[in-house]
Amino acid sequence: MAPIQVEMTQFEDHFRETMRSDVSLLDKVTHYIVKRKGKQMRPMFVFLSAKLLGESNITTFDAASLVELLHTATLVHDDVVDDANERRGFFSVNALWKNKIAVLVGDYMLSRILLLSIEKNNTDLLGVVARAVREMSEGELLQIEKARRLDITEEIYFEVIRKKTASLISTCCEAGAISVGAHEHRARMKEFGELVGLAFQIKDDIFDYGSPGNIGKPTGIDIREQKMTLPLIYTINHAGSEIRSELINIVRNHNDNSKKIARAVDLVIKNGGIEYAFERMNELAQKAINLIEPLPESDAKKSLIGLVHYTINRDK
Repeated sequence: MAPIQVEMTQFEDHFRETMRSDVSLLDKVTHYIVKRKGKQMRPMFVFLSAKLLGESNITTFDAASLVELLHTATLVHDDVVDDANERRGFFSVNALWKNKIAVLVGDYMLSRILLLSIEKNNTDLLGVVARAVREMSEGELLQIEKARRLDITEEIYFEVIRKKTASLISTCCEAGAISVGAHEHRARMKEFGELVGLAFQIKDDIFDYGSPGNIGKPTGIDIREQKMTLPLIYTINHAGSEIRSELINIVRNHNDNSKKIARAVDLVIKNGGIEYAFERMNELAQKAINLIEPLPESDAKKSLIGLVHYTINRDK
């Protein structure tokens, strides 16, 4: 990501500073979180969106920090909810410091979003981030509500992932535009990020099954957790009644049986669920690219398009 290499290097220090606290335990935990950072795709979307429309500035760094604080807080809280002991190959915060501390650390990060926005008078950015918090919460609860009945239609599926996953990437791109004063492009960048986020989630769905021609070792984790993903929804809605009944029975009653899960994975693959998911993912990614095509050519634009391609071609 050559156009934003300097920004990404400087961002690490900026982000660490936004989380600094006088409480040594809190500092210790946040230092651990920063040290085991992932690919930092969300700050990349902020900086590239800003650079596509202007020049990065201190507000862009604040925008990237707000988004990363929200993303990190949700991961810490998710690990508590899921009782997960690992995150990206490292021990989760709750595994090392127990649930109470993990919840409080996540709460602290959310409070930093509020304070950083107010201190810098970034009310536009706060509004965008607050909307993402609401939508992510609604998406998670909508998924839980529908998963209990296993009656998720494709329309509801897209509503869930739009809120739960796409809203944060949408926020990154809109916040990048806001940070450089390109308010006339806010709606375009918001929609761009939403489309990329939808494609991103479908790619995650596909990982549960492998890929056409290279299925590999499917995990079936989503089936175990009774998550209604796009390949599964498509197969249930388009296969014959016998296959539909068998799949619903496995997800509802045998989601802890490895042989039954393998059978469900096989049914989804053989009945076109993966191919359909790939088609929808690529269609969404192309729509996203088409949205920014009219904007002036630049290294930032090339890198942003490259990031879209990475989103749908990544192998983990």
